[in-house]
Amino acid sequence: MSSVITTEDVHLYYGETEALHGINLNFEKNEITALIGPSGCGKSTYLRCLNRMNDLIPNTTVTGSLKLNGQDIYSPNTDVVNLRKRVGMLFQQPNPFPLSVYENVVYGLRLEGVKDKQRLDERVETTLKQAAIWDEVKDSLHKSALAFSGGQQQRICVARVLAVEPDIILMDEPTSALDPISSAKIEDTLAAIRSDYTIIIVTHNMQQASRISDKTAFLLNGNLIEFDNTEKMFMRPDRQETSDYLNGKFG
Repeated sequence: MSSVITTEDVHLYYGETEALHGINLNFEKNEITALIGPSGCGKSTYLRCLNRMNDLIPNTTVTGSLKLNGQDIYSPNTDVVNLRKRVGMLFQQPNPFPLSVYENVVYGLRLEGVKDKQRLDERVETTLKQAAIWDEVKDSLHKSALAFSGGQQQRICVARVLAVEPDIILMDEPTSALDPISSAKIEDTLAAIRSDYTIIIVTHNMQQASRISDKTAFLLNGNLIEFDNTEKMFMRPDRQETSDYLNGKFG
């Protein structure tokens, strides 16, 4: 399989403080990879390197090689807006815009200059169905997205990410603020779209990681400790630290 994203020797510094210590990780097309590890281990920091969200934090320096389909993510020639379209992101807290459900979903398409109402209508229906929320909002498309529950808002945000047809979807603990039923619906959504997207998900929920991911990466103190097929990692980890973390001895 060909890797969609390759990262080699990735270091990240906040000022003088080194937060990531030479991470080597590749992500394959149409696979779900879970990033696990205790709070503050570098999971979200690493995730944000992949679409340059760390650029928004002052005095942050990223070194190493990070490539999307062979192209340098950190090249001066990289169009960061286009990069973030290709590498969509879903955050811990649902963050719909204070607009209608319809306008949330088509937001990125309108930025691209898409005006064809039929195309917009089609993308809204298709992506809301992919996000397993269509039946709940189809009669309320012009109602504010903020009027819905947290779990519904998060699925509307999934549809918004999908609408611009990204290559990769980054998810930073997308269910941690949700109740178990809403979390299960997000997992169902991931199962439904996994054959079309490369998904990288940060999660503290070990059961979730074992249920939904193909591969798992375990980070600790800014280091990549182990990376393997999820089933192998959870059943027969190679490293003692991985075993201790999965068995709840720390974290």
